[in-house]
Amino acid sequence: MANSMQCQLLNTFCLNNKPNPKHQIQSTHLSIPKSPPTQLLTHQNPSQVTKLQALYKIVHDLETSVKNGILIDDPKIFSSLLETCYRLEAIELGIRIHRVIPGKLLRRNAGVASKLLRLYASNGYMEEAHQVFDYMSQRNSSAFVWNSLISGYSEMGLYDDALALYFQMMEDGVEPDKFTFPRVLKACGGLGLIHVGHEVHREIIRRGYANDGFVLNGLVGMYAKCGDIVKARKMFDKIALKDIVSWNSMLTGFVIHELLFDAALTFRRMILDGHEPDSVSISTILTPGLPLKLVAQVHAWVIRKGVEWNLPIANSLICAYSNSGRLDIARWVFDEMPVRDLVSWNSIISVYNKHPNALKYFQLMLSCNTSPDAITFVSVLTACAHLRLIKEGERLFSTMTETYGIMPSMEHYACLVNLYGRAGLITEAYKVITDKMELAAGPTVWGALLHACYVHGNVEIGEIAAETLFELEPDSNHNFTLLMQIYGEAGRVQDVERVRMMMLSRGFEL
Repeated sequence: MANSMQCQLLNTFCLNNKPNPKHQIQSTHLSIPKSPPTQLLTHQNPSQVTKLQALYKIVHDLETSVKNGILIDDPKIFSSLLETCYRLEAIELGIRIHRVIPGKLLRRNAGVASKLLRLYASNGYMEEAHQVFDYMSQRNSSAFVWNSLISGYSEMGLYDDALALYFQMMEDGVEPDKFTFPRVLKACGGLGLIHVGHEVHREIIRRGYANDGFVLNGLVGMYAKCGDIVKARKMFDKIALKDIVSWNSMLTGFVIHELLFDAALTFRRMILDGHEPDSVSISTILTPGLPLKLVAQVHAWVIRKGVEWNLPIANSLICAYSNSGRLDIARWVFDEMPVRDLVSWNSIISVYNKHPNALKYFQLMLSCNTSPDAITFVSVLTACAHLRLIKEGERLFSTMTETYGIMPSMEHYACLVNLYGRAGLITEAYKVITDKMELAAGPTVWGALLHACYVHGNVEIGEIAAETLFELEPDSNHNFTLLMQIYGEAGRVQDVERVRMMMLSRGFEL
């Protein structure tokens, strides 16, 4: 029984190239050689099913067979199925396969466990991945399972967990390979821990990977994110055969450090060297602050290449034009987009976050059955504040929590305080902090309140906001200046002098 199933699997899922699930799963058809029907594969026309459909059928029949008491414990069967789930990104089917793998097999067979762990980790199921990891009896036999888990944590932004696992790996005597280090370096960059990055770099040199392109790409990204753009450039120049990841890492580094001239030169050099920028490259170069002339040149290039309606590129163009003051072109790009996603809607609403068009686009977004997220509501609440639309702002805040189940963040509360504050409703703005907020107010919330008190001359609440901000932001002279101006407008000369002396005692220049 198991051998028959194994033959069917090998014939059906001999996949040499990982497919793109977005484009190929529904269009690629199987060519399965004719063979006698088995208990698990019967009455199936191979020419009319896709690989994903065939996988679904096999998993269903596998579950039925196990339920009927048939023992299936051949590791090759499960390895083949899990490999196919990984390549087709079929995590739901992988979970079902996991349920029928015998526990003893999973514990003793590192190959099956490794592929299951990789499937979970690559899809963000980190708790399940770590459970498989803990269950394995031979997890120290190779770096593969460690790499999969470290990679999963890094991709999820759980950098502390990724680094902790790396150090545990080293302590347990597992030899890292060239696939280990880029994931660890990403974690270092994500946390900004350049001293740990230096330590990892030394380990890379000791183990002979200092000239590996894959590892060097990781070093470029790590040094750039940790603030050492000079060292990042040195690593970039060492890469003999640069790929798109190399160029994008260097581009991102220059943009992070606001070295837009160097970023533009790198982008141009990339094209001249025959490396065609992808959506990541273009989205990176279309950063806030890029001169309008360069934005237009990049736009012209993507039009010539026929990729102007690629979603990430079009979304970046909207932001780039709006940041350059060309709201008309930003709106034109949005209106002409054949397909829009949530980022598209958030981009155009953000463009008009001080204009009635923000609310018009918000309503259009809802009519297109696109659900808003937390970012959307920051923009529309900001628009309501600038337009003095108190009732509409209150309604939207309630809609956010009651209809869409979005828990208000510090930014949302700051928008609400700003909504009341701009309208001169200082007491209502203060009550947001004292009565409405379910978390401790931060500098953005208190800052919005202090500014409202300054604009409308409310001394009593302004003093409370300022005193709180002195504790939250002791190095900011802006809060002291606002309080001085509030006192000055109220004619309280002695209080102005008192605040001035406080500023001098803290080393602020007047």
